[in-house]
Amino acid sequence: MMTGKSAYDWRFDAGRPCLDLVATGIGTTGSCELLDGAERLADWLVATGLVPDGTGLDAVDESWVVRFRQLRAGVDRLLTAELGGRGDRYALERVNALAAGAPPGVRAVRGRSGKLVRALSGDPECGELLAAVARDVVDLLTDPVARAGLRRCEAVGCRRFYLDTSRGRRRRWCSSEVCGNRERVARHRRRAAARAAGAGVS
Repeated sequence: MMTGKSAYDWRFDAGRPCLDLVATGIGTTGSCELLDGAERLADWLVATGLVPDGTGLDAVDESWVVRFRQLRAGVDRLLTAELGGRGDRYALERVNALAAGAPPGVRAVRGRSGKLVRALSGDPECGELLAAVARDVVDLLTDPVARAGLRRCEAVGCRRFYLDTSRGRRRRWCSSEVCGNRERVARHRRRAAARAAGAGVS
């Protein structure tokens, strides 16, 4: 399959590809599987920028989906353990093993406009793309500045990770427009209900 403009509404507000991968399994409510087939995975690979638009992804099949879900689960476990101040040796070893592989080779080619654009040296293999995501995890956890900004969304029912790069590092939600707005609406309703209950007391 050749990749083109994304047909899906992906969210990329986490700040890193590895965090965006984790978000494909938990959605906003904690129960949504977004990588539900080879076509969706291929689309996500392009939408997240791991492969350039137009890359041939004919090799993507259900075995790729299984392997990306396995990496996703390991990253989720590892980040959860790190935020909790404890380690997860198995998850760390799994990520390190994948990160040791070579990511896809890249080159610069002339695009239609005549400007140089990024292209892969050949059709990517699953292990190469897994390595790229695993290396992103390693980079995140070994960069003190980035690691200090790692957060988990505080919204009820959301388990997304994100990097807090806000001034003062006071960001509470993975997305102000999604979870932040949902929480503000819920808070408004609670206050309105409390006022109504108070007004009904004589």
